[in-house]
Amino acid sequence: ILKIHERKNSLVRPPIVNIDQAVVIMSVKEPDFNSNLLDRFLVLLEHKGIHPIVYISKMDLLEDRGELDFYQQTYGDIGYDFVTSKEELLSLLTGKVTVFMGQTGVGKSTLLNKIAPDLNLETGEISDSLGRGRHTTRAVSFYNLNGGKIADTPGFSSLDYEVSRAEDLNQAFPEIATVSRDCKFRTCTHTHEPSCAVKPAVEEGVIATFRFDNYLQFLSEIENRRETYKKVSKKIPK
Repeated sequence: ILKIHERKNSLVRPPIVNIDQAVVIMSVKEPDFNSNLLDRFLVLLEHKGIHPIVYISKMDLLEDRGELDFYQQTYGDIGYDFVTSKEELLSLLTGKVTVFMGQTGVGKSTLLNKIAPDLNLETGEISDSLGRGRHTTRAVSFYNLNGGKIADTPGFSSLDYEVSRAEDLNQAFPEIATVSRDCKFRTCTHTHEPSCAVKPAVEEGVIATFRFDNYLQFLSEIENRRETYKKVSKKIPK
């Protein structure tokens, strides 16, 4: 050990610290692209202060580019890097500590083998019965690349994020956070409050409807967890 750096950020799943950026890999098919899952990744990374990069894999399986162009435009307008080629991706990795993460079966190990052929990582196939991939990465591993480091992490079938407050969720959607500055109430959840600036922005197309729908779903999950916690707490004898 030559030096111990102060911890600037961390993830629990996968367990890793001091990350500059994260590449979230989403496939166009097998498994199908899922904006809800992508937004869960982005919320997690925004909450942790980690710069996200969205990479779309399995472009050879794409039949109609129209839907992908829509998502690329939408996320690009928000400010996210949304890339579809290894050349674009490589240009973003120089000198950075980058973690690669994604649902099982999106082609994470295949992508890493393409950008760093010397790794020779094991790759897997999609399970016909489950419709998702089999795990090939079983632990977090670091590799040197372009003057930086890349970390391969185990894939997973679902994602839990650590956002537990409506205020934090609001900040994890950059476009909602920006517009919400004009809401009458600082704690506006954009559900029932008067003089909300976010809902009109959705109606006008300033905020994408699917993004706002995902925000509302995540907010409902936070509120449900809070109610469950309250019920459990009442049952615990003091």
